[in-house]
Amino acid sequence: MQEGPTTVFGGTGFLGRAIVRELVEAGRPVRIASRHPKLPAWREPGDRIEAMTCDIRDEAQVAAALEGSTAAINAVSLYVEQRRAGLTFTAIHEQAAGRLAGMAREAGISRLVHVSGIGADARSPSAYVRARAAGEQAVLEAMPKATLLRLGVLFGPDDALLANLARLVRLPLVPLFGHGTTRLQPVHMDDVARAAARLTATRPVERRLFELGGPEVLTYRELVERVAAQLERHPRLLPLPFSAWRLAAALLSPLPSPPLTRDQVLLMQRDNLADPDAGSFADLGIMPRTLTDSLPRCLARQG
Repeated sequence: MQEGPTTVFGGTGFLGRAIVRELVEAGRPVRIASRHPKLPAWREPGDRIEAMTCDIRDEAQVAAALEGSTAAINAVSLYVEQRRAGLTFTAIHEQAAGRLAGMAREAGISRLVHVSGIGADARSPSAYVRARAAGEQAVLEAMPKATLLRLGVLFGPDDALLANLARLVRLPLVPLFGHGTTRLQPVHMDDVARAAARLTATRPVERRLFELGGPEVLTYRELVERVAAQLERHPRLLPLPFSAWRLAAALLSPLPSPPLTRDQVLLMQRDNLADPDAGSFADLGIMPRTLTDSLPRCLARQG
């Protein structure tokens, strides 16, 4: 029996693109489902890859994207709400995610990977984090055998995190979130993509929850310092209380796409570390790369 495609929802996003490439390089058929579908420029003759329009909130489009698939990965993400367009954390991360899982089960798909975030917590003061937790619950209620893939802070070539830090360290003064002591576990997008691909392979996994962080634990200050050192910059680092960041986020909130939000500030007040009791890269036979070794390539265009 011929293998059906693995449908990657959000397949044109930062992580989704990496997942699509990993699947194609493994010789598997792939279907990109995105609001703005686009086939990758790197595709070669013989690659079994297709793209189709899919808004994760649209049941008919989701059903079409799932038709004939043997596996699915929900890599859709939303970090800034656009309420006028109906793009809210609840609509995307909870309601649409749960509905997709139910439709995947009804379509006979046995392998579903739902991408979430480390620290997902229904009691969090952050609406984003609460929605992530609610989405996980909705997915498991609709499809109990789905796999939850919680991620640490993602990085990779041309990512938002390192690109923003590269711009900041060119300034004479770089403000820190608090004293910059929040601990992070940056994880490379390609390592996550490999994990997602393996989790949708033929052999099912027993674990239902994975938390993927990179091998290095860094404070935010250390992360800024490493980016600055790689780019041979020497800015002064200025601790800034979180009250000031909250005020800045409030002032910027009326903008259509604010560069800083209340939820982002809240996220930076808590360590973002993988739970050692959850599934890990080791369980999947993957050795993740370090941020230190990856920085030269990731920042090659930022020099």
